[in-house]
Amino acid sequence: MRLEVVGVTGLPEIARGDDLAGLIAHAAQLADGDVVVVTQKIVSKAEGAMVTVDPDDPLSHKAVVERESVRVLRRRGELIISETKHGFVCANAGVDRSNVAADQAALLPDDPDRSARRIRDGIRAQTGIAVGVIVSDTFGRPWRRGVADVAIGVAGVRPLLDLRGTPDAAGRELQVTEMAIADELAAAAELVMGKAEGVPVAVIRGVPSEWLGPGSIRADMIRPPTEDLFR
Repeated sequence: MRLEVVGVTGLPEIARGDDLAGLIAHAAQLADGDVVVVTQKIVSKAEGAMVTVDPDDPLSHKAVVERESVRVLRRRGELIISETKHGFVCANAGVDRSNVAADQAALLPDDPDRSARRIRDGIRAQTGIAVGVIVSDTFGRPWRRGVADVAIGVAGVRPLLDLRGTPDAAGRELQVTEMAIADELAAAAELVMGKAEGVPVAVIRGVPSEWLGPGSIRADMIRPPTEDLFR
């Protein structure tokens, strides 16, 4: 198997009401079966999920963080680890001041799965090309340094590849293995998008057909409290 990951350049600065599907379709060379990875930041900008903050106060967004949190898990200094209404556990409820105007902070999209469907359906309507779409965001990982991009919304991409019941290389039956396909694709896309290069979209080509199909991050990826050993 071979995957090709290409950053999409030439997109304008995104503003509320912009047609992301149309802009991506115009800027990218797309083919059936491609997976388009779109950063949360431009989705939030297009959907108007932005709030005004004090540009002279680096902590002025903290009230927004509290409002966007349904549960605070940990506090350390000014850092808050909280759970969002989507079920995500992340720093500052996903409220982000990077790559936006000084007096703005970006919120997570209201429904990232719906956002992904809107972009996928828009691309199909305008081009006739069937793609999968991932909305990605940057999360930290417990017990590990550094951050990585993960999928917070999907359309046409299976979040998980369930290998339970299949044999491993030695012929033993796998009991618990579920591959986080959407997260792995999001992380691969981030390698060509970067954090400061102004490349908010990537196209992944060569994705196996069995990775494509219906799914939802909220329904399929969020571990229910009854299965969670750490909260």
